[in-house]
Amino acid sequence: MAIIAPSILSSDFTCLGQELLSVEKAGANWIHIDVMDGQFVPNITYGPIIVEACKRVSKLVLDVHLMIEKPDSIIPEFARAGADYISVHAEACTHLHRTLQLVKSLGVKAGVALNPATPLSSIEYIIDQLDFVLIMSVNPGFGGQKFINSSIDKIKSLADLLKAHGSDALIQVDGGINQETIGRVHKAGARSFVAGSAIFNTPDYTQTIKGLRSAI
Repeated sequence: MAIIAPSILSSDFTCLGQELLSVEKAGANWIHIDVMDGQFVPNITYGPIIVEACKRVSKLVLDVHLMIEKPDSIIPEFARAGADYISVHAEACTHLHRTLQLVKSLGVKAGVALNPATPLSSIEYIIDQLDFVLIMSVNPGFGGQKFINSSIDKIKSLADLLKAHGSDALIQVDGGINQETIGRVHKAGARSFVAGSAIFNTPDYTQTIKGLRSAI
């Protein structure tokens, strides 16, 4: 099954509740929530209060992507706010294994996100701890960027690595996902697709999500 996860980073925040209901009705599976601190990435977005607000409105899975330095101190707040999945960046965690254990201890699915330049070897020794891996196919920080084509080989290599370790961790891809790229990304092994502007910048979310699925 292909999981379509609209990123609220590109939604209209003057009517976020309605935006959430609209993508749910349009066929989305998850809601992707990009959290940025202005340190790990050059942008600032929102905190647990937005996750809590999304939880009150949407029945969909809430997938929280922490693009922040030293996430351990605030992970419990995101869990209490209603996060179902939390990903942290390998580049931002000194003790990645400990951070994943923290996420899982809170009853939340744990994932690791990798920037485009970060090698897969950075997660090889903690694969048994992973529920999902988020491959960034753009440099994180802003929506609407162009897909980095070398990500396809990285996704293929990750799929091989997970298989070699007997892992059933989900591969998620974030950045430049649209009708032109999603087919190649799926063929490479990804099953969860984060799309922001490719959904929220279109007039008909139902047709857009249907188009993404038909391109797979």
